[in-house]
Amino acid sequence: MIETAYASSIGRIRKSNQDFVKIFKNRIGATLAIVCDGMGGHQGGDVASTMAVSHLGHKFLTTDFRSLSAAKKWLDVELRVENGTILNAADRFSDLNGMGTTVVLALVLENTVLIAHLGDSRAYSYSNQELKQVTEDHSLVNELVKAGEITPEQAKNHPQKNIITQALGVSSTIDPSYDEVALTPGTVILLCTDGLSNYLTKPQIQQILATRELPLRDRCQKLISEANRLGGGDNITVCLVEVKEGSSDDN
Repeated sequence: MIETAYASSIGRIRKSNQDFVKIFKNRIGATLAIVCDGMGGHQGGDVASTMAVSHLGHKFLTTDFRSLSAAKKWLDVELRVENGTILNAADRFSDLNGMGTTVVLALVLENTVLIAHLGDSRAYSYSNQELKQVTEDHSLVNELVKAGEITPEQAKNHPQKNIITQALGVSSTIDPSYDEVALTPGTVILLCTDGLSNYLTKPQIQQILATRELPLRDRCQKLISEANRLGGGDNITVCLVEVKEGSSDDN
């Protein structure tokens, strides 16, 4: 059985919440969880994130694919279509100029989850008392770390930390990254915006996810509360997908 929960907070500094999150089920009961972190424009960020989640999610409702390869092909097409849709909307409306959004999503098919992302919103997996970061940030500082020009510690407070290298609605071309995670009973998939990952360390996130006595929704709220307690300088959004004992594709 798949259990899901999500929550979002404006944080302690921002005047609006440009994150958006939602969960969808398709015709065969497969689950799609999507988290987006919008950016740019007067109201553009929240428009872009809402567009991406809503469009991808509602198209997913009508699908019935049963293989990961088919799911990936579908995602690759639809992410590129949505990229064009957001670019067109930004061109048509002056107050949306420059808008775009990160995206991280988890598509659960039987015993595997397909992760896709653009930007620095992340996916983590927690199983066997270990938290792993699944995605690799599409960001300038991550490129600098990989090139050996700065250390991971320096990246945390780098002045160009907010520059991302992949997103929806920023360029006419995108290159989504894909990852697959095997699901076993007890596995938890965490999707989050950088409002969480910039404030909580991996051990802090792991400690909260490990509190099995807390319902999934309460763990979402605890993650957000901790991020706010430790600064809350950005919108904070989390989505949890947990594999429970029992029949698959039930919520």
